[in-house]
Amino acid sequence: MIPWKFLIRKYYKLAKVGEIAESIRSKNAGPFWLTIDIFCSNKIFFTQLCNDLSTQKICNIFNLTSSQIQRYEIRDLNVIKFSLPRPSIQGAHNDRDMHGATWAELIHEIELN
Repeated sequence: MIPWKFLIRKYYKLAKVGEIAESIRSKNAGPFWLTIDIFCSNKIFFTQLCNDLSTQKICNIFNLTSSQIQRYEIRDLNVIKFSLPRPSIQGAHNDRDMHGATWAELIHEIELN
């Protein structure tokens, strides 16, 4: 039996967030939080991402619960913003990203419905 996800990928190309968004950036929001900003070039792409990019998809990537993530949709700027706790305190010995800049790359690869 062929898995249905394979058939979808073979015959229908699923769009990724990075293909729709104009820019995605992540940065520190203090030593305990990260913020991820998704910028869209127009209202059409913004609306599509608002509808298709669920908070649960973000939770799955970062292994968090929905109560740990804050989501903001800034319609006037065509921006979706997520704030989430850092996995380790900024500057701790196990902190692999002092500036929080690499987390945006994980968002680029999320497939949308």
